Amino acid sequence: MQFQVKTGSASQQRTACAIVPVFSGGELPPAARSLDKAGGGLITRAIRNKDIKGEVGDQLLLTHTGELPCQRILLVGLGPKAKLDRRAWRKALRGALSTVARGKYDDAILHLTSEPVSGADAYRRARLAVETWHDVSYRFTAMKSEPGETAPALKRLGIAASARDQRGVRRGIEHGAAIAQAVALAKDLGNLPPNVCTPSYLVERARGIAKRARKVTVKALGLAEIRKLRMGAFLAVTQGSAEPPRFIVLQYRGGRASDRPVVLVGKGITFDTGGISIKPAGAMDEMKYDMCGAATVLGVLQAVAELGLPINVTGVVPTCENLPSGTATRPGDIVRTMSGQTVEILNTDAEGRLILCDAITYALRFKPAALIDIATLTGACLVALGRIRSGLLGNSDKLADDLLAAGQAADDRAWRLPLDEDYGELIKSPFADVANVGGRDAGTITAASFLSRFVGKTDWAHLDIAGTAWNVGSNKGGTGRPIPLLMEYLLHRT
Repeated sequence: MQFQVKTGSASQQRTACAIVPVFSGGELPPAARSLDKAGGGLITRAIRNKDIKGEVGDQLLLTHTGELPCQRILLVGLGPKAKLDRRAWRKALRGALSTVARGKYDDAILHLTSEPVSGADAYRRARLAVETWHDVSYRFTAMKSEPGETAPALKRLGIAASARDQRGVRRGIEHGAAIAQAVALAKDLGNLPPNVCTPSYLVERARGIAKRARKVTVKALGLAEIRKLRMGAFLAVTQGSAEPPRFIVLQYRGGRASDRPVVLVGKGITFDTGGISIKPAGAMDEMKYDMCGAATVLGVLQAVAELGLPINVTGVVPTCENLPSGTATRPGDIVRTMSGQTVEILNTDAEGRLILCDAITYALRFKPAALIDIATLTGACLVALGRIRSGLLGNSDKLADDLLAAGQAADDRAWRLPLDEDYGELIKSPFADVANVGGRDAGTITAASFLSRFVGKTDWAHLDIAGTAWNVGSNKGGTGRPIPLLMEYLLHRT
């Protein structure tokens, strides 16, 4: 897919489809005004005839365009001009691009991006346009003998901009494309079945990223090396599965050698039955998405490397399966973590925090400037926040504020939950240093409280993406979140 910056009058630009905004108040934006004048009032007539009202998301396809250089005009409603904010604009944008994705033409020009929008400058509009196109055009057909729904025919999308905004628009296109491709990678990994997307498969994909990027190196530890590191919590989770665990470390060195890296730790449970504390059978197939934290880390490293950001970023991915068997960990077992702390495992389905605590201990050797773990960790987070916002907890107000701001800017929002010391009382154990679960209360917070025991004084944040990493129902599949949030945060650091 090619994205091109388009400047100049809409009536002078040749294309198969011009995607043109209109307002509900009757006033025509510049692109619509230009085409209307050159086309003998065709847009004015459509509005006068009430073929389109201009409310947010309204659409009308004009195919009789006379001598205009555009073969079709897709009119898209933006609502009242005075109330045009980013939310309304994005709704209209998504609807328009979805329509174009179903069309049979191979090029189009998007004039929605040239219209001023409250809360979105030219860079942001271009970036969101590119990300949205990739999202609506995404198809997962890798496991089908016949693809079924075909990929969109569109090959070129022009992003309309004023002459003074060209630089920002080009940057928005560049960033949007890298982020969108990272999101697509994460979606693919999440959507693959667990008999394909195994720990070893994640290693292969990590090595593929490193092979394509000069500044990325990868190291993948096997079972013997994990044992040598004394990652007792990680080993406790994997010991019921015949599939060997892997511990992946990706390092991108785009900054100075002396710069401390941002370290991302991603939960990589490629299938989670719950172990001996087995889950209900209904919807257990969705537990293939329990590696979306790992997919996020791989996607971010790919995007950072593609953009060549002047920053050091390290990705740490502990990955394994959690299965029941005669060798599986039992409720009541006590294990010693890499940090030396002991954990009483009261519920083997609280396995994500077990692999993460050892990964966090390992990650501290890189002396992180910031440490962020990403995990589909608790159903309690889905109950609390639904599928709208990711849960955010941590020990640093600045890091948390930066991540919240990044989520707002990228439209990949999070919500901060408290992490008072009192919550630690809920996971006390009479037999070990800590239990891996508390009761029913504050499940998301006690999970983060558990992890906080292993981060020391490092600035740390925990993103619980149990509600945001995948969709259910007719739109079932991976979402690629929170890659836009994390990329916004890293871009801001540069």
